[in-house]
Amino acid sequence: MAITRRHLLQSGAYAALAPALGIAAGVPAAEPAQAQSGEPAWRHALSLFGDIKYPAGFKHFDYVNPDAPKGGIARMISIGTFDNFNIAVAGVKGSLAPAAALIYETLMTKSQDEVVTEYGLVAEAASHPDDFGSVIYRLRKEARWHDGKPVTPDDVIFSIEVLKKFSPMYASYYRHVVKAEKAGERDIKFTFDTTGNRELPTIVGELPVLPKHYWEGTDSQGRKRDISATTLEKPLGSGPYRIKDFVAGRSITLERVKDYWGLNLPSRIGQNNFDEMRFEFFRDNVVALEAFKADQADWIAENSAKQWATAYDFPAVTDKRVVKEEFPISDSGRMQGFVLNLRREQFKDARLRRAFNYAFDFEEMNKQLFYGQYKRINSYFEGTELASSGLPEGLELEILQSVRDKVPADVFTRPYVNPVGGNPESVRANLRESARLLKEAGFEVRERKLVDASGKPVSVEILVQDPSAERIALFYKPSLERIGVTTSIRIVDDAQYQNRLRNFDFDVITDLWGQSLSPGNEQREFWGSQTADQPGSRNTIGIKNPAIDALIEKVIFAKDRPTLVAATRALDRVLLWNFYVVPQFTYGFSRYARWDRFSHFEPLPKYGRSGLPSLWWFDADKAGRIGKRS
Repeated sequence: MAITRRHLLQSGAYAALAPALGIAAGVPAAEPAQAQSGEPAWRHALSLFGDIKYPAGFKHFDYVNPDAPKGGIARMISIGTFDNFNIAVAGVKGSLAPAAALIYETLMTKSQDEVVTEYGLVAEAASHPDDFGSVIYRLRKEARWHDGKPVTPDDVIFSIEVLKKFSPMYASYYRHVVKAEKAGERDIKFTFDTTGNRELPTIVGELPVLPKHYWEGTDSQGRKRDISATTLEKPLGSGPYRIKDFVAGRSITLERVKDYWGLNLPSRIGQNNFDEMRFEFFRDNVVALEAFKADQADWIAENSAKQWATAYDFPAVTDKRVVKEEFPISDSGRMQGFVLNLRREQFKDARLRRAFNYAFDFEEMNKQLFYGQYKRINSYFEGTELASSGLPEGLELEILQSVRDKVPADVFTRPYVNPVGGNPESVRANLRESARLLKEAGFEVRERKLVDASGKPVSVEILVQDPSAERIALFYKPSLERIGVTTSIRIVDDAQYQNRLRNFDFDVITDLWGQSLSPGNEQREFWGSQTADQPGSRNTIGIKNPAIDALIEKVIFAKDRPTLVAATRALDRVLLWNFYVVPQFTYGFSRYARWDRFSHFEPLPKYGRSGLPSLWWFDADKAGRIGKRS
């Protein structure tokens, strides 16, 4: 399971706003395999292969302060804009407000000190057969919507049906869920079209539950609501926060629900401590940083290496009223790169795609733009044990043998490495190799312009949506022009960018795919043939490759952790050797700066990164020492 399950907490070009999720299925040793009277075994938690840390009846997670004070305001920064509160059409219509997902609860919730373990939230327990062909979730009696009505099986069934119908992401993610039906007063049974997929019972637990009675009702003007349309009407939720007020496209304020039904759940104690969370939206991070410096926001996530190195020298940092921190990223990996749209005829030849990689001088870019802080990405699962390296061997080699006739021969004989630049000699050698590949593929340079076999010039437009992406594209442009590619750069606003992405209307973009420590069904949406032509899907590359489809199935149906790791490495290797993207760069830490008004329990959980904002609380003593907010 992967980071894509956070889509509802994302804005812009899939920029992550919250920690990655990872969920799966298993049986805690303390619970019986079967209850009395032939009843199914009910599990308070599910984990894919490993042990479950917290037993039934646990009090709270180890990484929270159960006595954390409630109160205060947290002011946060979001980059981009929004025109939609309806999560059912996120990724298809409008720009979803990142705060919208925070008002809903899911059936289960992840612990942040285990690799992939889920505990009951809206559901108090789950049960599935040994063949993983179905799952039953039992709802908590106390689960309530903010209007006081109970959360019912009808709400859950409605949710999966509308999300599958209107969201390409959920349609792909839950494609094997063929039936959802009421199985008792508080029970919902989900039936799958396959057995042996260990992940299916628990990815259902990630389902955000929507209120059927609300969406089938009318708004304050007497108009019937439409779940298939964008809306800025404040939605009805069931979570610890509700939307208090907003200014369309500019700001959202969430308020804590004082009578939240889940306040004392073991999986919620010590969390969601702020009375208010305010999101202020900015078009670019330079302006956002100025607002932070002026104490118009309490913390900022910094994605710019240049700004991190040079822009935090103001007095509040010097006198330690503002704290700079880096939190290790140990819960996920990623691929980020220039996407070469396979729907464009010129990119169908892998040799052209590879030539584009040889033209990219990452080392010089890293020196000039990023102060040497980044490393080159060499895997679609960069930063995890799932990343391939060296030559395939053992179980990975055995898995690759099953698709040997469908993958490049180099998969078996050569370790994948990116070209290395950084000095004139290396750059010239890389450009020579690029020219050799292009000539081999039937391209040639005429009057300094690269043309294909028919004489048609090779030209690309790099589509970007913000100044930071534009800087990277501008650095890459002269290198492409040196191999004869006519290159232009177009910067568009967020709404236009998202619309062009949904319709795959681009030559080259920068995209990123987050990966959890337990990949699964989401790989189909990333790289699967069935999503290549599905508007709004995450297969922005346009991959239709039977070998990759087969390897995705190996990942999904892995029966143990070693097989999952081997299958994922095999998938990674084949993706790399097809040169679908020009890999960019990564950094193994999340960077944050914050005004020193907050505290958290020590230590933070291993897989929780910063823990912001859910694990922190407003510290009145610290706030008093650094003075009032501006």
